Amino acid sequence: MNAHPGAAVRAAAARTLDAVLHQGRSLKAELAAQLPKLADPRDRALLEAIVFAALRGHARYAAALVQWMPKPPGRREGTLRTLLYAGFAQVDAMRLPPHAAVAATVEAARALGRTHQAGLVNALLRRALRDGLPPADPEAAWPAWLLQALREDWPDRADAILAASAEEAAMWLRVNRRLARPADIAARLGEAGIGAEPVATLPDALRLDTPQPVALLPGFADGAVSVQDGSAQLVADALAPPAGARVLDACAAPGGKAAHLLERDPALRLLALDVDGARLARVEETLRRVGVAGQAQLRAADALEVGTWWNGTPFEAILLDAPCSASGVIRRHPDILLHRRASDLAALVSVQARLLDALWPALARGGALLYATCSILRRENDAQVAAFLSRTPDATLQPLDARFGVDTGHGSQRFPGQDGMDGFFYARMTKM
Repeated sequence: MNAHPGAAVRAAAARTLDAVLHQGRSLKAELAAQLPKLADPRDRALLEAIVFAALRGHARYAAALVQWMPKPPGRREGTLRTLLYAGFAQVDAMRLPPHAAVAATVEAARALGRTHQAGLVNALLRRALRDGLPPADPEAAWPAWLLQALREDWPDRADAILAASAEEAAMWLRVNRRLARPADIAARLGEAGIGAEPVATLPDALRLDTPQPVALLPGFADGAVSVQDGSAQLVADALAPPAGARVLDACAAPGGKAAHLLERDPALRLLALDVDGARLARVEETLRRVGVAGQAQLRAADALEVGTWWNGTPFEAILLDAPCSASGVIRRHPDILLHRRASDLAALVSVQARLLDALWPALARGGALLYATCSILRRENDAQVAAFLSRTPDATLQPLDARFGVDTGHGSQRFPGQDGMDGFFYARMTKM
């Protein structure tokens, strides 16, 4: 049994970080493996917070080890290195009480079989508290190709994007208007000691003062609230399908946007596709939790293979939330900077173009297709839409208002941290 009750969380954080940073593993997959081992939802939330903070700051923490140690731990001592990152994150970015953070992290060294290095961990964390860590360099964690693309695409905004991408993301809730009003949920949250504010431009949204464990949110279990960033909530406004319309959500997982559309209009005839059957099961789970599972048809199918799932009846609205680089949500998925490659971008751009071309014939005349990504790269966004419009004579771009971000000429771009939201792109096109 660990002498310190928080040691298990720190040890799990070190293992997760080691797998992501040194073994090329997916952050999502590693967290999915580690979180169920912790019974208390507060411990699960702490594990996630430590891991995310350590990943956002890992380049800075690595620089500290180079400065402070003649021979920093290498990959063969991966869990020692990542335990130190976890410790630095707690006393630096998270500002946890120093005594508890240091004691639990030192005890985690013993839990990881590194009792002989517990003193080293203690000394380095106390030095971080005493001397502070090296200044942050927002560029240090970014691969050169992605940094170059960012600076070419947004020369006047690049520094702000880098800074925002290194910060903790805000936690947003979407209120299920079939079950509650934002004011009602805000009152319930207040009774639980959780501060939340409505947002004038997002009728179903609340923004929390501080992130909370999902399982402890009043209204989550009964489907009255869901966790969804403000930029993602804007998708329903951008698509704006007619009442009772036939709607296609072409890449639906994990199901938040489909759920939002159905919460707003239960009469929609919605078909939700996803190429991955396991991910489609998550869509079904999402729809069931918010009480709209019976209002959508779900199909495990590749949206590119239209003949396998389309019966020939046109859709009045199509949502293409396209696979993308996710460069607008790095603060939520910091392992993107570790795993994304320039070759991935070329492949994604190709898939996006093919999806647009494949889905357009399924749209009714007068109908709207919303092309959306969580990217900030022009190749995936306005350049992609410009190319599609040039080869599709019956497609017309419909400008969106200022809520959706900066007008790029072929869509609207939101940037990470803008109004506290994620980076996102929207382009609404209608068929003449």
